[in-house]
Amino acid sequence: MYMTLPGNNPPFSTTDFVAFDQGNSNPKHMRVTTWNLPNSAHLTRECDIPLAVVVQPFADLDPREEPVPLVDCGPSGPARCGQCRGYINPWCTWVAGGSRWKCNLCSHETEVSQEYFSNLDHNFMRLDHANRLELNKGTVDFVVESDEYWAPPPLPKLAPTYFTPEPPPSTPRKPVPLHYLFALDVSISAVESGFLQSVCGVLLDVLYGGTAADGSTFEPCFPQGCRIGIITFDQTLHFYNLSADLPQAHLLVVGDLEEIFLPLRDGLFVDPWESRTVVENLIGSLAERHSQTVIRESCLGGALVAGLASLAGRGGHIVTFQCTMPTIGPGALEPPTEESQVYGTDKERTLFIPRAQAWRDIAEECSDEGIGVSMFLGMSKTVDLGSIGIVPCTTGGELFFHPRYHPARDQLVLASQFRRLVTRTTGFSCVMRIRCSHGLRVSKYYGNFQERSPTDLALGVLDSDKAVSALIGHSQTLDERQYAYLQCAVLYTSIDGQRRVRTCNLALQVVSLAGNVFRYADMDAVVCHLARDSMASLYTRRMAQIREDLTDKCSSILLGYRRNCATATAHSQLIIPEAFRALPLYVLAVTKSKPLKGRNVSADVRNYYAKKILSMSVRNTMQHLYPRLLALHDLDENAALPDTTTGQVYLPSLMRDSHTFMEGHGVYLIDNEEFMIFWVGASVSSQVLLDLFGVDDIVALDPSNMTELPILDTRLSRQVQYILGYRYGQRGRVPKMLIVRQNMDGMEIEFSDMLVEDQNNGAMSYLDYLCLVHKQISAAVCNIFCAITLGCMCMSNLTTPSSQTVVRFLRTPASEDRLGRLDVLLDPDLTICISCRNQRTPWHGFQKHLAHIS
Repeated sequence: MYMTLPGNNPPFSTTDFVAFDQGNSNPKHMRVTTWNLPNSAHLTRECDIPLAVVVQPFADLDPREEPVPLVDCGPSGPARCGQCRGYINPWCTWVAGGSRWKCNLCSHETEVSQEYFSNLDHNFMRLDHANRLELNKGTVDFVVESDEYWAPPPLPKLAPTYFTPEPPPSTPRKPVPLHYLFALDVSISAVESGFLQSVCGVLLDVLYGGTAADGSTFEPCFPQGCRIGIITFDQTLHFYNLSADLPQAHLLVVGDLEEIFLPLRDGLFVDPWESRTVVENLIGSLAERHSQTVIRESCLGGALVAGLASLAGRGGHIVTFQCTMPTIGPGALEPPTEESQVYGTDKERTLFIPRAQAWRDIAEECSDEGIGVSMFLGMSKTVDLGSIGIVPCTTGGELFFHPRYHPARDQLVLASQFRRLVTRTTGFSCVMRIRCSHGLRVSKYYGNFQERSPTDLALGVLDSDKAVSALIGHSQTLDERQYAYLQCAVLYTSIDGQRRVRTCNLALQVVSLAGNVFRYADMDAVVCHLARDSMASLYTRRMAQIREDLTDKCSSILLGYRRNCATATAHSQLIIPEAFRALPLYVLAVTKSKPLKGRNVSADVRNYYAKKILSMSVRNTMQHLYPRLLALHDLDENAALPDTTTGQVYLPSLMRDSHTFMEGHGVYLIDNEEFMIFWVGASVSSQVLLDLFGVDDIVALDPSNMTELPILDTRLSRQVQYILGYRYGQRGRVPKMLIVRQNMDGMEIEFSDMLVEDQNNGAMSYLDYLCLVHKQISAAVCNIFCAITLGCMCMSNLTTPSSQTVVRFLRTPASEDRLGRLDVLLDPDLTICISCRNQRTPWHGFQKHLAHIS
């Protein structure tokens, strides 16, 4: 049990812990890079730990944890600060006998309304404190009924994206239940690949339930009260009237893609149960209806504009199923140039930005209207994710990537992903703001959103799998005797149409010693921030520069610890703080990730993973960068099986991601949240194969036809099935499963790329990388230059020529009176200061002097 009061180091994000909310939000909702904040910007620079917070407002909680409380404060809504507009929380204090409350963020005192007033006890606590959940819990949902919390109408556009005879709205949008619009590509690519047929089957199963392959039935999982609409598209747009009083759906075709309009209003969105017959007949006939099509064009941009027109004024979620590059209508794209020609040049960034302005415009308008867009991609050729991917990235939606779609292999994963999409906690028409207490400020945001203003983020949809991070800076020195505070507030509409505000609060200790900053550092949050910062840099910098910058940042953090907390150690010794034991390994994993991989990777794959990492939770980020590797042939007899007396299940320990720890007669499972790969050694025992796969010969094992692990009545099969079920429950969906045999299957390259500690992906091994980081730190320590009173008084940053890592010399009692606090820029081959060209003492003389005073 983790108690969330300040002063406790939270568990790792990858562990299964139970948190008790004591006024600070659960770490599943908010994590910071250090739980002891430096009291000044100077100390932050000395430590070189980036100050960042990662917020996942709708994160799934452990079943043993208390759910997020829902608080209804009446028509007036929750109490808010009169100055900063922060929300009431457990860290506010009460003054003037309870008639005013003092904001913990800005220290402003706000009058308490009559209906919210309560007298104080002898401890200056409200008498009803125990009954007020918003004064006890760090994460709270407030019900807000007032129209001041409704989504405002978007600003009118000079050139409207779609045509409508209605005047633009001038009043706030009244909240309504979530509307889903399913847009299906019916071009020849979708028909021939079987993608259209799979999508129709998955839609019917989610809406109305169905029968599994083993004969068991499953219930529908579409949320009650939500309405659906269906459109299809190829070179034209097809709308359907789904009214329950019709014998079958009426088709209306819009062929003018230059001036798109809605041909109907009534019957476009319906309750799937009221119109079940019409909806079932339509979805069931789509694949057959378009089976003879010869149309190759696809107007995805037009379909999104049609969805925008249909959901304007109410918000909602557009889910598209796309198979080919949009070549007609708004945002029409030409085949991209050869990617290999731009790698290593300044044109690399063009792979990650839209080639047509229409995609940016559609994304921004959807976000303004409170509409999220998610895309299921089942293409056989490039679709230019750098262009179309900006729409889900800006609106808070998600991309689902199925290249070379094959129904037998991918339909199970597609169904699992779509089921997760409609069942996870979701809000729409969202606005997020992170507030800081005095002395702190938010300098930059990372994630999938539209930055409507420097302080507000707009998201069409926000779900339990998405996280947003923010970089925090100092605006003044903090008081060590007081806490520093962070508050994230998300104004959203729930799927049942209720307007709410979810607040997440955090109180952090303030310290003035670097040792305390490093002691309470959170490596998981630091790695997540570095990964997000690297993905965001792809739009402006070359990949080689980003990889070098990552190594420099890793070296700077470790150098900051050595410089401030381990000055007495020899410079030839590598010193790594306890909190950052695995930091070099995870930074190496970021450089080996698919967006930054040095080897040839298609632009669509790079874009997909870059956008995915930008919105991942901390836990998913860590498990994606360093996949979990497990030896299945060597499981203990009691591992992953319920104990006969206590009923508890003990999961087996994991192993390091390197082939040096593997055996040729083993079977291994590696899982990076996207792929789950079973690696079968060439000399594996026939008994292990029989117990796990039901075959006794590795040649008889057919990876192409085995999309699920067979359920067998063996101990090993039961153990592995429990491990898989446990992981499925954690993420709420099924990843792609692959089986590769040693030296027999081409997909073994995918498995070897996940072995982060080996030399692969065009990058060095972990041991070599650790040596590189050590050399940089040693060079920085050896090359620290101290200016003597006879020298120049230049205040430039000292930069070591070997590592380009900025280092600073800290004063010591022995050198305080002789050196002062001077930083200079050196050239070790010369005897002058580069910054001001004053004559200097020879370099080796300064090394001797530095050794003497240290």
